[in-house]
Amino acid sequence: MTSIAQRFSVGLTGGIGSGKSTVADLFGELGASLVDTDAIAHQLTAPGGLAIDSIRDRFGAGFIDARGAMDRARMRSHVFGNPAARQALEAILHPLIRSETIRAAEAATGDYVIFVVPLLVESGNWVGRTSRILVVDCEEEVQIARVMQRNGLQRGEVEAIMAAQASRPARLAVADDVIENNGTAADLLPRVRELHAVYLELARAA
Repeated sequence: MTSIAQRFSVGLTGGIGSGKSTVADLFGELGASLVDTDAIAHQLTAPGGLAIDSIRDRFGAGFIDARGAMDRARMRSHVFGNPAARQALEAILHPLIRSETIRAAEAATGDYVIFVVPLLVESGNWVGRTSRILVVDCEEEVQIARVMQRNGLQRGEVEAIMAAQASRPARLAVADDVIENNGTAADLLPRVRELHAVYLELARAA
């Protein structure tokens, strides 16, 4: 599959609670351009978003809230355990996410582009579309503790989310680079700087 960006790019992923956003922000501070597919999905389903009319047509006005945004809680409940509904939603969102991702990458002015893709492995269509894949990895107990504290969820709820995501071995199997994040945000900076230097060299050679 052809690259999603014409210049050097990195696909960044990791499980829930792994610290993807923290790592991405550190790269951004060093000069990388960030393209976050989750943020794009939120924009598409916000009031006036490009996906709203199609969602209303397919699922009904009850899935649009009073602000004119997709009712995320109701949609999440509706598609959970309903493959047909999930596929219908994905058929609306995925092409729009792809086109907006390409547009954002083409407009990027940083040293190189980092695509932040939480479901990079699960989607099955990102491998080969970026120059390298970077996985943020941590112990599962660390993930669980972080998400429980951050989101106020019970352990069983976090474990259910993790079970629906790709496994650690599956993510690591596609990784060109790995950042271990079992500690604090400050612990990440030396490894981020190291990889940033590598990516700069690769970007200049591209």
